[in-house]
Amino acid sequence: MPTYFSEAWLDQIIEDDIPYGDLTTESLGIGDKPGKIVFSTREPTVICGTEEAARIFKKLGAQINRITASGTVLSPNTDFFEAEGNARTLHAGWRVCLSLLEHVSGIATRTRKIVDLAQKVNPLISVETSRKSFPGGKKVTIKAVLCGGAHPHRLGLSESLLVFRHHQVFMESQESFWAALDRIRNEIPGKKLTLEVENEAEAMRAAQAGVDIIQLDKMPVETLKTVIDKVRKDYPAIKIAAAGGINEKNASEYAATGADILVLSSVFAGKTSDIGARIMPLA
Repeated sequence: MPTYFSEAWLDQIIEDDIPYGDLTTESLGIGDKPGKIVFSTREPTVICGTEEAARIFKKLGAQINRITASGTVLSPNTDFFEAEGNARTLHAGWRVCLSLLEHVSGIATRTRKIVDLAQKVNPLISVETSRKSFPGGKKVTIKAVLCGGAHPHRLGLSESLLVFRHHQVFMESQESFWAALDRIRNEIPGKKLTLEVENEAEAMRAAQAGVDIIQLDKMPVETLKTVIDKVRKDYPAIKIAAAGGINEKNASEYAATGADILVLSSVFAGKTSDIGARIMPLA
């Protein structure tokens, strides 16, 4: 799925690194010498961000000779991107693009691992990421998540109905709360209504209320399986989302409970992908 990044965003990340020119390259007097830069993997990687790297190098005046599409699974020691230009251009784009590629490819690679682990035991399960990406980095993290085979659970507060306990505490009573949910379902039928619960009793009450999705938060695997089985017995159409503390180590266990959705944020934290860059002169 294509993700659009504005020219202003690209200009900003270039300016962050080179606001007043490249003092080292210009002081050495090598700025006009021709060369090329090649990026390569050092480990198994789901590559991401190559299209944005190409736009950055083009803005700086380079020619793109090779680009591997984001979402491609690459083996170690694979060249996946090459640009040609003068030393001034190559050094201006080097670290900006390397940092971008390493960070978003790290997220994409972690995402792919979890998707593969979950779908190996539950082929129909959907892995979805929460809104806990770093503020200001939502768009690049969503691109990485999509490249890794997952989906965003929520793009933001404006496009989905997800009711938390933090909402319930403002209601006058339980009766008024359930009445409000019923009203919402009738007023906005085009949106699925998700209610997060913390125990079996709350899950069964949510099912009785006719919510579309029950999100079970921070529930041990054994308990989760029991609750899912009980809800499914009487309410087979309701989707179940498991959330809270799901990561690469336990994704298979949570997927095996029969949940329809795994909601997680663990892919946003972790090591960046190890990507190498070679800059060399051209004769």
